[in-house]
Amino acid sequence: VLNQPALFIGKGHVKFGKNIQIGYFPSPYFYSTYAHIEAREESAQIVIGNETFISNNACIIANRTTISIGSKCRIGANFCCFDSDFHGLSVQNRDNPECVVSKSVFIGNNVFIGQNVTILKGCRIGNNVVVGNGAVVTKSFPDNVIIAGNPAKMIREIRDE
Repeated sequence: VLNQPALFIGKGHVKFGKNIQIGYFPSPYFYSTYAHIEAREESAQIVIGNETFISNNACIIANRTTISIGSKCRIGANFCCFDSDFHGLSVQNRDNPECVVSKSVFIGNNVFIGQNVTILKGCRIGNNVVVGNGAVVTKSFPDNVIIAGNPAKMIREIRDE
């Protein structure tokens, strides 16, 4: 279900499970933004599992690898996820496509991601994780934890009560 305009672009593949929802009214940015979902190169793919909800103004770009978002995830507004820096990091290689590093991103099932979260290349987020508002995720985290901050760090484990 697309509740907000979305741009699907690129040479790669985007695969949706069942009952996906992109955009939410009346959350912020509903009228003023769109979702940008890009599988840039032929080798790139974006996979979103069943019953996942992505709020307004999402930007998901897989440059050369895979971004996988599990089932039953809840993702807040202004979500960004990238599998690449898209440019070489040194000044000499900034515009050299051969120096671009891409690494897959994996987001498990039942992950709750707050607003204004960015997840960067090479990160693996386990099942049942909560990602706090404004987090910048630069490394991987196991199942059943709460993470937050810039860069994100583990706040505590989630235990069944």
